[in-house]
Amino acid sequence: MEQPAEVSRRPSAPQPPSPRDDFAAYTAHTWPWLLRAAHLLTGDPRAAEDLARGTLAETYARRRRIPRGDADFHVRRTLVRRHLRPPRRHPADAGQSSPLLRALAGLPARQRVVLVLRYGEGLSKSETAQVLGCSTGTVTSLLRRGLAALEDTFPSGAGARP
Repeated sequence: MEQPAEVSRRPSAPQPPSPRDDFAAYTAHTWPWLLRAAHLLTGDPRAAEDLARGTLAETYARRRRIPRGDADFHVRRTLVRRHLRPPRRHPADAGQSSPLLRALAGLPARQRVVLVLRYGEGLSKSETAQVLGCSTGTVTSLLRRGLAALEDTFPSGAGARP
């Protein structure tokens, strides 16, 4: 009698820590991408760190109410809402930042947020719309306008081959 072939199972990726169970581990896991996104939003390393810390503090206060599988979504949404909250932060000193950060700082806040979430964080249009609480059509419109403004700053014809 033949023995059944063993089913090869792909090892599953380890689950990231949950903020409900171990907030310190979740913070260590989340900090690099959170700080990068905050830096892209603010254009200033100090303001980015303040924004990221405030986001984690707010998340910590609400950690028991966050569904287990949605922690990253809630952290991103908190980051965006804290960034968009008045009083508005002033863009970083133009002499200390990269041309991309200066260009992003010159965009309206919602265009900047959509560009950072879509291209900096790699979210889809529908995921970006969920984080912002708007329609995918609004995201598409904001992307178009933001990319057009960046195109004026960084023309694609510069250095292009004939």
